[in-house]
Amino acid sequence: MRNLCIDIGNTRTKIALFEDALVVRQWSFANGQDLQLADKAKQIDGVILSSTANVSEAEINAFKQLPCPIHEVLTWKTPVPVENLYSTPQTLGMDRLAAVVGAHAHYPSNDILVIDNGTAITYDFINAHGQYLGGNISPGVALRFKALHAFTARLPLVEEKGDKPAFGLSTDTAIRCGVLDGVRHEIEGFINEMIVKYPNLLVFLTGGHGFDFDVSLKKRIFADKLLVLKGLDCILRNLQAHPTHK
Repeated sequence: MRNLCIDIGNTRTKIALFEDALVVRQWSFANGQDLQLADKAKQIDGVILSSTANVSEAEINAFKQLPCPIHEVLTWKTPVPVENLYSTPQTLGMDRLAAVVGAHAHYPSNDILVIDNGTAITYDFINAHGQYLGGNISPGVALRFKALHAFTARLPLVEEKGDKPAFGLSTDTAIRCGVLDGVRHEIEGFINEMIVKYPNLLVFLTGGHGFDFDVSLKKRIFADKLLVLKGLDCILRNLQAHPTHK
């Protein structure tokens, strides 16, 4: 089974071609560029699109014209192979749902915390019974840098890359250390709090940023930048296996 999966995020579009659940090709580019799907979708069995950004009519038309049996724009009504217990499923970001589906497919008998460290940082939990129990959202690294600059009178807009001592010795390094160490401590705090409740917890980290975590946590953490795309492929394969859902 050859499937094309498209994840349009807040700033970047990621596409992967799967063959029998394995990634055989992938693309990534800034939003706003031509998807050029026809060149990427030769001899495919299905295509699925998830978006947290606004998708143009031209992009939807290009998507729907691909020559394959199943075209799915992922929404809260799309059947998924987990139980979604979010109280307002129509407001749930589809990338969040796809990520927990992808993580659950890897370890279906484990409690899993999925952390997507992108424009926003999202924390999503799925238990060992395949029940998605929701999560939390906080500002991502870039948003924190921008907020400090935009909502104060004198603090500069600082780049993420640069000197990072243990404690800032200038305004720039103070902001950089505060933001990056603050995010790391936030993530570690969420993980440690969940471990108390779920001792066998596994953690999947995805998104554009990675951190050097405490050694005791590393054995629990799986880094997978393609987790959302893998979840989309799982959802699409579920639709293909149960065509009456369509």
